[in-house]
Amino acid sequence: MKYQQKDFTEGLRSKIKNIELTLQKHIEKILNENKTVFAKKNLEFNADFAKEGDDPFVPGYTSSIAIGITDNINKNSELNDLHIIKIWECERTLLGMPVPKNIPGSKISGELLNESLEEIKEELRDYIGDVLQEVN
Repeated sequence: MKYQQKDFTEGLRSKIKNIELTLQKHIEKILNENKTVFAKKNLEFNADFAKEGDDPFVPGYTSSIAIGITDNINKNSELNDLHIIKIWECERTLLGMPVPKNIPGSKISGELLNESLEEIKEELRDYIGDVLQEVN
């Protein structure tokens, strides 16, 4: 869901922080639950919460969760699969194009994921299930 700078309220800030915290805890739970399952299939399973910036309403701030899977047999192997879900991104744009500086006429906006927390959790479960099925 897209938000314009005029929509940046403390309520939205709390909502962003709450979603980030909930998904960060969930991704840690998924990591703990599935690490041994993937290890038995000679795969390394990593899950992480990433955040750039301190203030969600400052351009350049982004937050996301990611699941990465690599082959455990060859330690130098590349990533087999990567699934990223962006939670929030704030950027400055001019005529729809991202710009790094405050140029007259540019606007600040943010985008929050559209899915509910339950939909995100289901998407992660499905993704992990699909990866495990492919390995069999």
